[in-house]
Amino acid sequence: MDWLVDPFRLDLMRRALVAGLLVAVTTSLVGTWVVLRGMAFMGDALAHGVVPGLAAALLLGIHPVVGAFAAAAVMVGAIAAIHRATRLREDTAIGLLFVGMLALGVVVVSRSRSFAVDLVAILFGDVLGVSTGDVVASGVVAAATAVAVALLYRPLLVLSFNEEKAEVLSLHPRATHLALLVLVTLAIVSSFRTVGALLVFGLLIGPPATASLLTRRVPAMMAVAAAVGAASVVTGLVLGYHLDTAGGATMALVAISSFFVVLALRALRRGVDAAG
Repeated sequence: MDWLVDPFRLDLMRRALVAGLLVAVTTSLVGTWVVLRGMAFMGDALAHGVVPGLAAALLLGIHPVVGAFAAAAVMVGAIAAIHRATRLREDTAIGLLFVGMLALGVVVVSRSRSFAVDLVAILFGDVLGVSTGDVVASGVVAAATAVAVALLYRPLLVLSFNEEKAEVLSLHPRATHLALLVLVTLAIVSSFRTVGALLVFGLLIGPPATASLLTRRVPAMMAVAAAVGAASVVTGLVLGYHLDTAGGATMALVAISSFFVVLALRALRRGVDAAG
């Protein structure tokens, strides 16, 4: 028991735990819809696409949310413009901007005097360096996300399974899709200090994907995803403390590993049932 409790005797570990749990809730709620909508590639691209906005905000001394949303808006607009102006599929446009925005972010950060430190903080986060203000901000985002998901539940549900039906029912599928992109961006921005822009995708997709193996109902999927995400945060922090590994990366690795563990257990159970 001491092995589990000892890490959280430190103030910075307790802050990291609370921040991580709030991030897990936010990313699980949003990530459930990303998985159901088949938007994993888009979500990953947005996670990388906000990097230049975060880097510019860092250099200009403005709030990272402003820079991140500006970069996300540019990326989404550019994807739509490329798709309309060429015969290229949307995934090709996403792939082009995926790399381009990440490269631009690194170039922008390279203008900083503390290039290596700033780049690592943006890309991989610093879960042990979160402040009380960061925890409060994560709490506000988690609450706002929960309210938004509750209000948009029916439009998101219909859109996830039948876009044409959403149009017929006047559920405004385009506006709903845009709202989901805003929620994804908000989840990424609120998480980058904890797990970084490159690793947030692990918490955004890992727990919901794991939950999809365990339940079929959407509310249950969100609840299970949040539980898996929370467990990944606790396990990642404990392992990171004792093994002296990066906390954010360890949390993301545990979140992704949980999917493969559940998948293997399901396959094993099916094999046992078939043999019986």
